[in-house]
Amino acid sequence: MSTFKLSENAVDQAVIPTKTLSNGYKMPAIGMGTFGSDRFTSDDIANAVKGAAAVGFRFFDCASVYENEAQIGEILKDIQTVIPREELFVDSKVWNDQHDNVIESCKKTLKDLQLDYLDLYLTHWPFPNYHAPGCDGDSRSPDAVPYIHENFMKTWEQMEQLVEMGLVRSIGTSNMTVAKMELLLRDAKIKPVVNEMECHPHFQQEELYQFLMENGVLPIGFCPIGSPTRPDRDKTENDTVDIEDPVIVAAAKRLGVHPAVVCIKWAVQRGHVPIPFSVHEVEYTSNLKCITENPLTDEEMTAISKIDRDCRLIKGQVFLWESAKGWEDLWDLDGTIAKA
Repeated sequence: MSTFKLSENAVDQAVIPTKTLSNGYKMPAIGMGTFGSDRFTSDDIANAVKGAAAVGFRFFDCASVYENEAQIGEILKDIQTVIPREELFVDSKVWNDQHDNVIESCKKTLKDLQLDYLDLYLTHWPFPNYHAPGCDGDSRSPDAVPYIHENFMKTWEQMEQLVEMGLVRSIGTSNMTVAKMELLLRDAKIKPVVNEMECHPHFQQEELYQFLMENGVLPIGFCPIGSPTRPDRDKTENDTVDIEDPVIVAAAKRLGVHPAVVCIKWAVQRGHVPIPFSVHEVEYTSNLKCITENPLTDEEMTAISKIDRDCRLIKGQVFLWESAKGWEDLWDLDGTIAKA
């Protein structure tokens, strides 16, 4: 028996902006993340998905490595007793250790999520390097390797097969760089429609952002408010805090809102799709409603564009290979792809 019902305070779908992908499909201009870090249980996150759908969220960003897709699937089944499947936008990601087994991995995700198709399927990282769930920041796999384009294209060909099989409508990437994306766009038969990437006022990734936009690849931004609940292994003493920035705080004060709201407004007005996460109804309701009213001024948008601290929070150090000098080798900072 269904227990899902829309909230009396649900945001009108007609006022929630959408983005049109390069292949013509549409997606909401804001999504709900489901990572949950190591702070929340799978049931916490599934219940948050249920609550978020009730107040108007329609885009849910999932991944097999989050280990909560089965619980979310039960919620999605319940949600569809009220909200038609075609009104939902659900994505997921193939984990690194399944780069040679993309199709079966996607089928398992579909089974867990209790869906016939995904709106979007992503490669979670551009290399097959594995780390154990919950490992600390110093963990290293002896099998880790740098990006090898020929191998990634074998993975991407399987992604393309998923589209041809009708199991997914669109495919994309996550955690790519300009150098890697140039190669993929050159060689792909079906080009990525999105790249999911860390993006917040203190880490705006302007070069990558502009490259993606110029090439018809929509940026999806994770950690949109600076991810205060990210895993402890991803916290370092030099990290800055977006929601404490004076420019963000001043805009929040003018609007009478929490500084996190300003970060989300900035993302949508800039043009990328943020995927904030919260298990608290007041927060996820605010995250959605805020993009439909009281926009930031041009002056505020300009001021925020100038506070980029180049502060990457999710450095990915657990994916480093033996000869890597440091986490910077993952991100092609000099424009070239690091080799072993």
